[in-house]
Amino acid sequence: MIDKILLAVSGLGHAEEMLKALKEVPSIKSAKVTVLHVVPSQSTANAMTEKWEEGGKILANAIQTLNLDPSQVSSILRQGDPKDVVCQVADEIDADLIIMGSRGLKRLQSILSNSVSQYVFQLSSRPMLLVKDDIYVKRINRVMVAMDNSESAKHCLSLALFLLRGIEGGQLILANVNTDLRGKSSELNEVTPDKNPVLAAAVAEATRQGVKARCFSSSGKPGEEICRLAEELSVDLLLLGSPDRRPSVAKSFVDIDRLIGSSLSDYVRVNATCPVLLARTTS
Repeated sequence: MIDKILLAVSGLGHAEEMLKALKEVPSIKSAKVTVLHVVPSQSTANAMTEKWEEGGKILANAIQTLNLDPSQVSSILRQGDPKDVVCQVADEIDADLIIMGSRGLKRLQSILSNSVSQYVFQLSSRPMLLVKDDIYVKRINRVMVAMDNSESAKHCLSLALFLLRGIEGGQLILANVNTDLRGKSSELNEVTPDKNPVLAAAVAEATRQGVKARCFSSSGKPGEEICRLAEELSVDLLLLGSPDRRPSVAKSFVDIDRLIGSSLSDYVRVNATCPVLLARTTS
């Protein structure tokens, strides 16, 4: 399910560490990796030459840090707007997963600062793993999926089960939040899935694939509760579905209203204390 990974590097952050952790996962070991660095256009030829040389060093350092089998990794150094180039290369190689660093900027800040990761997530239908600069990347063992009845959540469940395949002692955590917009949080409860159809179906699928699953529920504001559950349960990787709310006539434009408005995926990517894999189903 994840055979081709695009790793976008900028010389800063934990994206390379995240890929190294992923490559320890049995189901990912044979995946091909493309490491991309984008050199923004410069106003003079000398400045462009300097940036190009600097970009080559960043790529070389990333490849050295990853220490992967040479047959499994390739590199691309390209000039252009990073936001556009990442999307273009992901399409060119038909990437199953994009990994990028993120400064964890809030929505309005993302717009004003021209956030690359926010732009790519808005415009790409491919799963995207965001790794904030201020988190600690751990070995992947405990994977959490925020479950509801959406197709994007079911897609995340499939990705989580794929990742957990072959991980000895791996654990799937299924979290279901009852929305209470007043912000009153409940206790964190481990529950049996028999009275919750969404969790029951997810547990049945996990059991069928030989993955141990635990179910937790809480109530409150969904974004806050998902982040709280992930932190309290020491989750190594959080998967969250994100419905594609972009109008079909505006697929090539960033949905500014959605960026400024209330968005569960935006809240979680900014506030979660672990890496976040955001995925949506394609129409």
